[in-house]
Amino acid sequence: MRVLIVEDEQPAFCNLAEELHIIDEKIDVVAGCGSVEETVRWLQENPHPDLILMDVQLSDGLSFSIFKNCKITCPVIFTTAYNEYLTEAFRFSSIDYLLKPISQERLSDAIEKYKALRAHFVGALDHNDHQPDQHSPHADHHPAQPDQHTPDHHSPDHHIPDHHTPDHHIPDHQTPLPDFISRTDRKRSRILVRKGAEFQTVRIEDAGYFFTEHKLIFLVDKENRKYMAEKNNLSELEEELDRNLFYRANRKYIINANYIKRFKPLEKSKISVELTLPVNEEIIISQENSASFKKWIGES
Repeated sequence: MRVLIVEDEQPAFCNLAEELHIIDEKIDVVAGCGSVEETVRWLQENPHPDLILMDVQLSDGLSFSIFKNCKITCPVIFTTAYNEYLTEAFRFSSIDYLLKPISQERLSDAIEKYKALRAHFVGALDHNDHQPDQHSPHADHHPAQPDQHTPDHHSPDHHIPDHHTPDHHIPDHQTPLPDFISRTDRKRSRILVRKGAEFQTVRIEDAGYFFTEHKLIFLVDKENRKYMAEKNNLSELEEELDRNLFYRANRKYIINANYIKRFKPLEKSKISVELTLPVNEEIIISQENSASFKKWIGES
């Protein structure tokens, strides 16, 4: 389920995004907008989400004006600290109206209401549109054919190389490292980032690496897109990440195990790490940390 959050207060946005993921980890918060103007622009430039959580009072006016500037084709759940807008809210695409502070139980009920409505209407459409034609020669049901494009996990492309060779190579297609890279202890599943004036969340497993520059923290995702992370420093971020999956390579970089292409020894026991994503400079593990890196990656 793709959800857009329209909320001008960053803490409220963060809380909603986190609560949604707790309610249903399959919910994908695709973006966050903080004003009427920004929301209209986003809706005009992007495919509409499945659901919108929309604060009534935004930084540049009431969110009802969004509906006057663009056509919204998905359901909306309004959020506000005031109940005076209740009647007006239901003139639009509203399926629920949540008063702040919003409890997880109340938010969960609203999400379940959306799912029930969607299942009802989608089921009705499927029933009407997909009735089999009894006279059609194609009415018989044939067993599903295997997907011809399904990769063969026993093919050479998925071979995990011998880690005792001098140049430790992992295939270019970002095959995850062996099962010892456990995700069961992952501390955070998503991270809040900024792209221009908009906020959104990125799945932690999609973060190839983090780096710091000019006292700002950046995230580079699996598609090599760069975002500014809402963190003060790498040390703060490091505490929130799963250390089975992420490693603090040096003062500038935190790297994701699943995006390590190869690593090799350098002089004075240092290690050079190459990622599957482009990086502007060589990532060096110091002599002091080389042993812990090898242990982390499963070498020792």
